[in-house]
Amino acid sequence: LIIFQLKYNMVQRVGKRPYSDDNSETSVTSLYTMPTRKTILVTGAGGFIGSHVVLELLENNYAVIAIDSFDNCVRDDRYPVSLKRVMELTGKKLRFYDADVLSKETLLEIFKQHRIDSVMHFAGLKAVGESISKPLEYYWSNVGGALTLLRAMKEEHIKNLIFSSSATVYGPPKQLPINEEQVIGCGLTNPYGRSKFFIEQILEDFHVANTEWNIISLRYFNPVGAHPSGLIGEDPTSMPNNLMPNISKAAAGKIPALRIFGNDYDTVDGTGVRDYIHVVDLAKGHVAALQKLNENVGYKVYNLGNGKGYSVLQLVEQFERSCGRKIPYVIENRRPGDLAEIYCDNTLARNELNWTPKYDLQQMCGYLELATKKSRWICQF
Repeated sequence: LIIFQLKYNMVQRVGKRPYSDDNSETSVTSLYTMPTRKTILVTGAGGFIGSHVVLELLENNYAVIAIDSFDNCVRDDRYPVSLKRVMELTGKKLRFYDADVLSKETLLEIFKQHRIDSVMHFAGLKAVGESISKPLEYYWSNVGGALTLLRAMKEEHIKNLIFSSSATVYGPPKQLPINEEQVIGCGLTNPYGRSKFFIEQILEDFHVANTEWNIISLRYFNPVGAHPSGLIGEDPTSMPNNLMPNISKAAAGKIPALRIFGNDYDTVDGTGVRDYIHVVDLAKGHVAALQKLNENVGYKVYNLGNGKGYSVLQLVEQFERSCGRKIPYVIENRRPGDLAEIYCDNTLARNELNWTPKYDLQQMCGYLELATKKSRWICQF
């Protein structure tokens, strides 16, 4: 057992939001029973998915360099609230930069200060509806950010990347369940989905020209829930677009009723069916993908979903059981472009990543309800 005192500047401020007190230092006493593993840089680390992945990385003894520009997370002094709670939960520290991935100079400065083995890229804009009214912002942030990151990584010879993609790249499904062999990019209806599709195409083309790189794109379906501790979860900085935060909001009386768009689909109860995956399962999938990079995989894509679908009303009913009260809702007309049903085939991830989702619908709703009760900031809209 090695016991030592480590004194360093815990938060390095670079990029577009520097702090004035850059000489402040933090003393940390650390106990290690094993050496820290590789250093992973995580962009968008303060967000819903990014923060849960950072927690899993720390628990698996990786060193973490976290980047966020506070566009999708809540600030508490120098850190995103989510990352402060991650450090509380794990008892481990991370290095955080208030930085924007659109700044190549900032990225290069960070890369030069650390021996980074791999990058996990979550940063970007993510609201489907907003992307329709702000297409330039979405293409600039998402595609531009990915291109800037790739250029900086190439310049500093960092050749391992995991990209946060989306099931939206599939468009309307040709068959169910959806596997990775289905053609992507056809029938996409919004700039958010197209931005993810464009980035995947860029990564594939980039790998053809740089075969020594290892790149994995993870296509998420519908991440939901919260950490079992109730201390971190989904915390939108603006009006939530996802179903689960709106269910929680209706249950808490923050809105008069949940709006359900369409009850005349050819599904189990007429409402839309989606593949919901607990955010902790999703985070564990990223650690599994990170380990897969060690096999010199080239360029790979994997679906991360439960492999089964639940309807809107099934989620509402389960959340009612979890919180012990009725959730008011109103049925409205279908929205243009909404699909009746979509869920994935996750066989490839199960077999090649040795990853299996563990959390069921009851736990997805139960942990979110716990987070709502326990936290002063999670699910406060």
